[in-house]
Parts: sequence; structure tokens; C-alpha cells
Amino acid sequence: MSSMASSSLMLSSVSLNHQVHFDDHNASPLKSSSSVCFGGLNHGFRRHNLGKSTSVSVRFTTATKTNDALFADYKPTTAFLFPGQGAQTVGMGHEALKVPAAVELYYKANEILGFDMLDVCINGPKEKLDSFIMSQASFDYKSIIPICDPSVYVTSLAAVEILRARDGGQQIIDSVDVTCGLSLGEYTALAFAGAFSFEDGLKLVKLRGEAMQKAADATKGAMVSIIGLDSDDVKQLCDATNEEVEEPDKVQIANFLCDGNYTVSGGMKGIEIVEAKAKLFKARRTVRLGVAAAAHTKLMSPVLSQLEPTLSATEFKTPRIPVVSNVDAQPHADPETIKKILARHVTSPVQWESTMKTLLSRELAKSYELGPGKVLAGILKRMDKASPIENISA
Repeated sequence: MSSMASSSLMLSSVSLNHQVHFDDHNASPLKSSSSVCFGGLNHGFRRHNLGKSTSVSVRFTTATKTNDALFADYKPTTAFLFPGQGAQTVGMGHEALKVPAAVELYYKANEILGFDMLDVCINGPKEKLDSFIMSQASFDYKSIIPICDPSVYVTSLAAVEILRARDGGQQIIDSVDVTCGLSLGEYTALAFAGAFSFEDGLKLVKLRGEAMQKAADATKGAMVSIIGLDSDDVKQLCDATNEEVEEPDKVQIANFLCDGNYTVSGGMKGIEIVEAKAKLFKARRTVRLGVAAAAHTKLMSPVLSQLEPTLSATEFKTPRIPVVSNVDAQPHADPETIKKILARHVTSPVQWESTMKTLLSRELAKSYELGPGKVLAGILKRMDKASPIENISA
């Protein structure tokens, strides 16, 4: 753990270790002894088979207190940026075949999710990889497993291992002093920073995707990118739309990406009106996203009843380095606060524009986008053409 993170105040505690058994299908993402950790130190991987039940060791402490403002004065020099949902593409994961540690992450994902993720990533088909859900094993839709979110999470962390394996890669990883991720990518950033294990992060991503799918089925929402307007104009566009629709179809900005590129999310009727009105507001164009959900709006509130208890049961630690939140564009150090932030994350807009402006204003020197696609690099270059960024794909 970095010197910053190690300065958290740990109160005296009593540890009680015991075994807890649960069925894999209903497993809460509790930390097991075989978890994968990322960060500045080299690490090994150990494959193991999961049966019908899994034994995990749970540690209970009487009191732990961390100053949440521990990273308030962070001075970023090197950043890792992780992409979100929609970055997935058929063929990703091919580079991972050359790096055993990267392949091992896919093996671990297979054990948790119950299907061959690396095969889906490399060979598709695109419809399956892009699907928000996929049926397990026999594909009979008796149980649903989100595909696109876990695929981006795993492939992005596989990219870390690909970087680690190249000459000078470990030195780059050691130099990283801030990280963040777009939407789903925040979970990836937290896993990289050691806030939770790879396995626990994947289970959270899986559960989040399942719960979002259920909420999406109930609300019939959509998302659309508005190109060519500033944020004030897009807010006015949303306000004009909301005057014409009832509550379930209201819209709002869900992703503040960069000037001229904002994503609006909401009910289907509201999104259709946004698209129709956009030209009246002199938008250059609109792009409907392939997501059948009103992500990052209050229409996703039903997700919280499933996500919050699981977040509460999952072991979180103070991150090694600052992880800048999508919710408030600030890093948080207290594990309990981070859990609350991730719950708010579901219904709150993504403040990516503010995050990147803050990093640049604090003299960020170099960035790396790890995972599929180059969306984040493109956004950064629109904000500051001179800011160097390198893409590390898997």
C-alpha cells in the first residue's frame, strides 16, 4: 500500500475467522483467500476449481476508521483510465493469449460466470458480446448473466497484465498515482487500486448488470449521445423534453463526457423527443446508444435493493492510490464511503468531464487507457491535444 493509503487510522480490533458456505449461484461477493490483487508488486496466479459450494474466510473487526479525505490533496503525474460499457469489440482478448497472467483472469472469470468468456471476446458473435444479458450454460434463459460489462472489466484488467509483461511495464505500473474509469470502468479502477479483489469486483459487476437488466425491462429506457452542444444547451433540451412527458419518460444528462459530447438517458418516449428536438437546438447530430436502459438516472433505483446489501457484505479496503469517483469527481479513501458512492453511482450522472479537467489542472503528465477501444483517449485529446496518452489493449 502506498504511503498515502497506509496513513489511515486503524483502531484496535478483534478478528474472528470462521468458514461460511454458500451456493455459487447465490453467492455474495465475499473475499476469498485465492483472490487476485493488482498493483505495483509482481504477483502470481493460482487456478482452482469451484464446486457447488465454496468456503471463504470472513474477517470481522470491531472498528476500522479511515479518513475519507486522505487523498484530497493528491498530485497526479501518471493516470490509468479504464473504459466503460460499449467499448467491447469482437477480437478483444487476442493479445491476452500471449500473457499467461492475463489468460488466468479469463479462467477465473469462467469459474465465476459459468461460460468461456475469452472465447466470446475473441470470436463473438458480436450480438452475444454486445448483449446486456446472456443465458447460462445451455442458453435457455433460465438464469441471466450480463456479458458486455464483465467482458470489459476482465479485458481491461488483462491489459494491465499485458503492460506488466512488456519491458519497462512494471515500472510504468509502479509510477501510476491516480486512476479512474468511465461508468463501469470505476469498478475496474477500484480493483486495480486494491479496493477489492478481482473476483469480488467481477461478482459486483455481474450483479449490477443483472439488476440493471431487470430495471431496464420494467422501465423501457434508452440513451442517446448529443453531439455539438455545450452542457447548458443539453440541459435546456432535457428541460424542454420533460415539459412534454410524464415522470416515467423524463430525461436527464447521464454522461458529462466533454464539451460537445453529452449522453442523455431516460424513458423511451422522452429519448425520442430529445432526438426530434435536438436539431432545433442546433445539435450537430444524435447517436442512439445500443443500451436498452436509462443508465445513471433514478429509473435505475430498483437496482439498489439488490446492490446495496451485496456492497455491504463485500470486503473493501482503502485504495493504494486515489480513485476518482464518477459521482463527484473526487477520490475517496474510506471503504464504507466508497460503497455508498458505488450505490449512488447507479442513479447519478457520470462526471467524467469534471474528472479530467481536475486531473489536467493538477498537472497530470501522462495517461494510459487500458482495455478495449480508444474512447477515453479521444475525449482527453478533445480537452487537451497536448496531453500524452497511450492505449494498452488486450
